[in-house]
Amino acid sequence: NPFAGLVSHLRASWLSGKTRPMEYRVAQLEALGRFLDDKKQQILEATASDLGKAPFEAELSEILLCKNELHETLNNLSQWMKDEHVNKNLVMQLDSAFIRKDPYGVVLIIAPWNYPIHLFLVPLIGAIAAGNCVIVKPSEVSKNTERLVAEALPGYLDKDCFAVVTGGVPETTRLLENKFDYIFFTGSPPVGRIIMTAAAKHLTPVTLELGGKNPCYVSDTCDVTNVARRVAWGRFFNAGQTCIAPDYLLCTIEMQEKLLPALRKAISDFYGPNPRESPDFGRIVNDKQFQRVQRLLGSGRVAIGGQTDEAERYIAPTVLVDVQPSDPVMQEEIFGPILPIVVIANMDEAIDFINSRERPLAVYAFSSNDKVVSQVLERTSSGGFCGNDTLMHASLTSLPFGGIGNSGLGLHHGKFSFDTFSHHRGCLKRGMGWESLNAPRYPPYSKTNFGIVQATSKVTRKSDCTLL
Repeated sequence: NPFAGLVSHLRASWLSGKTRPMEYRVAQLEALGRFLDDKKQQILEATASDLGKAPFEAELSEILLCKNELHETLNNLSQWMKDEHVNKNLVMQLDSAFIRKDPYGVVLIIAPWNYPIHLFLVPLIGAIAAGNCVIVKPSEVSKNTERLVAEALPGYLDKDCFAVVTGGVPETTRLLENKFDYIFFTGSPPVGRIIMTAAAKHLTPVTLELGGKNPCYVSDTCDVTNVARRVAWGRFFNAGQTCIAPDYLLCTIEMQEKLLPALRKAISDFYGPNPRESPDFGRIVNDKQFQRVQRLLGSGRVAIGGQTDEAERYIAPTVLVDVQPSDPVMQEEIFGPILPIVVIANMDEAIDFINSRERPLAVYAFSSNDKVVSQVLERTSSGGFCGNDTLMHASLTSLPFGGIGNSGLGLHHGKFSFDTFSHHRGCLKRGMGWESLNAPRYPPYSKTNFGIVQATSKVTRKSDCTLL
């Protein structure tokens, strides 16, 4: 296997204990910060070449949010690494019971092309913080960013413990034949199944950050202008190539009639009369994705936008109406600047519609009535939830980010990343003496001894407790 040598070299480094001291972890994390600072201009240029990313969007999503994760981790790492002492029963009052946060070992991070810096760096921060060795596999689709990461990142990190591997499907397939101690994958559900199958051969645990169709319910009572702006921003940011973008709107026919002019105005406020000329609107990543997204324009009827330019891989910010749940645009994650509106009669029907489909990565609900937002939250299931806005829940390092069901498993961000890449090892240290305390548990057994064991080790219900 072409990667066997690399994996065994990293495993030897990990076994040497090199990555365990806090000072080492901090030094590597600080080096990631320098990478972001030194290479900021190249990151903006590479993401502009790959995706037509506006500098504002690239700096926000690829640099600022990564910095937030980094600083949150550096600010708290000493606390996170500490053994967590736990409650003990009567028998063990003199002993030490604690949870040790152990690194897993050699970790593989496979990143996608849509946020090609953010989606490998944020898990990498957690993996380093937890004391692991890491192989990073950036996406070959965002080729300029892939080249930048492969050429520049190894110069900042310890080469004995961290590596970047490049290539497409054949290389990744060979890479996955190796035994890893943890695999963190971001991508689509079909590829997620392939990753999980490969991991199963070695019983390797996985985190899968997958996608899905994120519903966005808009109730009849809302500030239409604000809803339109927040939805348009979330849908058309990065030209719609965001795993947590609102994928489709659910609203009544009355609300649709109010939303359409408001969405038209929001799009023109954001991107001008011709979004193609706007420096703030991105492009589809490659021809294959362009053709896939363009085909989806055939569903329903175009109410806003719909223009395309294959040479530029440009698809205008588009809103579709008269969309049926059976239409192609409702069968797959759109991952492009298209927003279908599905008409429903009321909130209950919207909730039933959401619950009849695979569980999404995010559910969005807009209403001036907090009870409506709470109802949608309580009666649906999704990776995350955001009321009266889009995308913003994912910007908080204090909230876990991850999917459920078809949209993924496991979570990360902030301390959740550290916990994901740490094995929580249950530990008990007892003294060598006091053997008489152990006597009741040894054979020959007796009812009396069982009574003693029970009295000193049982957990009682709070309401059961009798006052001594």
